[in-house]
Amino acid sequence: MDYEKIEQAVALLLEGIGEDVTREGLKDTPRRIAQMCTELFGGYTEEAGEHLSKAFHSDTGDMVVEKDISFYSVCEHHLLPFFGKVHIGYIPDGKVVGLSKLARTVEVYARRAQLQEQLTSQIATAVMEGLHPKGVMVMIEAEHMCMTMRGVKKPGTKTATYAVRGAFEQDAGLRQMFMNMIR
Repeated sequence: MDYEKIEQAVALLLEGIGEDVTREGLKDTPRRIAQMCTELFGGYTEEAGEHLSKAFHSDTGDMVVEKDISFYSVCEHHLLPFFGKVHIGYIPDGKVVGLSKLARTVEVYARRAQLQEQLTSQIATAVMEGLHPKGVMVMIEAEHMCMTMRGVKKPGTKTATYAVRGAFEQDAGLRQMFMNMIR
């Protein structure tokens, strides 16, 4: 990450909105924002495959669901936060992954400038490629600050997206079972 460019950009933004970047409360803000970007956008330096490569043999073919994985991301259209819950279900085909690895996979993609639809698809694809399960389904429910604090100003509005791969694409019963498990 280029801290110097981020600091310059933040200083220009502050000047552009009419602020004095030398005043007490703002003089260190460009540096603080640059440091914050390491945390908010750290997903660019990680690969989901690293987390999903640590799998274990399993004879089960029953659905595994991890629900209510909290996440925070930044909308690439407005650079405002969106946040919510991710639900992941997959049907193992000989191997499972430690449950924390699914949450870490979510973090890799959430910590990038993002669209919710894209985030949903990226997580589903990563699980398919990393575990080679019979199928995977991912659902995300999120609130977008671009809908809450600007534009239409509708706090509490949630957007739901889902992605299906493999067996979930063909089997409505599996999709329904997943939806029942996350409710």
